[in-house]
Amino acid sequence: MKKVFLSLSFVFLSNSVIIAQTASLASLKTIDTEYKVKENNVAEILKYLASDELEGRETGKPGMVKAADYLEQIFKDNNVKPYFKSYRDTLSIFKGSAFNIVGFIEGNDPVLKNEFIILSAHYDHIGLGKKGVNGDFINNGANDDASGTTAVAEMAKYFSIAKNNKRSILFVFFVGEEKGLLGSKHLAKKLKAQDFKLYTQFNIEMIGVPMKREYLAYITGFDKSNMAGKINEYTGKNTIGFLPKEAEFQLFYRSDNYSFYDVFKVPCQSVSTFDFENFEFYHHVSDDFKAMDILHMTSFIQELLPAVTQMANTPTQEIIMLK
Repeated sequence: MKKVFLSLSFVFLSNSVIIAQTASLASLKTIDTEYKVKENNVAEILKYLASDELEGRETGKPGMVKAADYLEQIFKDNNVKPYFKSYRDTLSIFKGSAFNIVGFIEGNDPVLKNEFIILSAHYDHIGLGKKGVNGDFINNGANDDASGTTAVAEMAKYFSIAKNNKRSILFVFFVGEEKGLLGSKHLAKKLKAQDFKLYTQFNIEMIGVPMKREYLAYITGFDKSNMAGKINEYTGKNTIGFLPKEAEFQLFYRSDNYSFYDVFKVPCQSVSTFDFENFEFYHHVSDDFKAMDILHMTSFIQELLPAVTQMANTPTQEIIMLK
């Protein structure tokens, strides 16, 4: 009789856990559905970051500092706390003045909050060119990577309102990417030395224009982890696909995700909608605001919200390395 009672108790507890988890997931999906990324907000951030005033945001230049000031203010306005003593993580491997901008939102689970997800993009670009086009010498870098920076800023806004992340989230705007991934190399080593527990890094790179494919975006290092499949599971759509050009050009090693993979050896990948066919202004003065598709960016950020929310809330580490 005791065995039967214990068995029934176990079933009851198991069902209670399942019901609680289902209710929790339903709550998360409700928040994702109700929250709307606004086109005018996306346009406002992107337009400033890609403006002539910032002169191409070259690392160490005044335009970079203006961009940093602007991004800091977004964190302040949305109650995203500085992870270090200030938002500015000064580079130790750059001769001039340069700094990553780092904020975080602590997780609300007593155990999972010790694990971190990094949502990141680089806010620097290549600055002024020596050879102008029709008198324009400013490489505004709207797609590369003001678009990704805008997406991370919008995600920070979302989590500051939703407050639904069990894991802690580090929001990072890297500097020095165009100089050789300097900002991400610096921060990865710094965090590793502090016994930082990284679950995954989701880096956003060049999402300003849509692809004409059966999927919305691709990730670098597609077969290195199960991240693509998990994102599609979390969104319930064919959000991420495999782009052969990504593998051909080994893009996994060419953006800020690699710095963290190299140090932490966990899934660290970049998402992009630039597919070498849909945008001809890479490192060009015509990579400016008017070339961007704001509607696409807005809907893409919206589609990613349930994925990053699930990353922050799964009770176990569902995103894992495959090789």
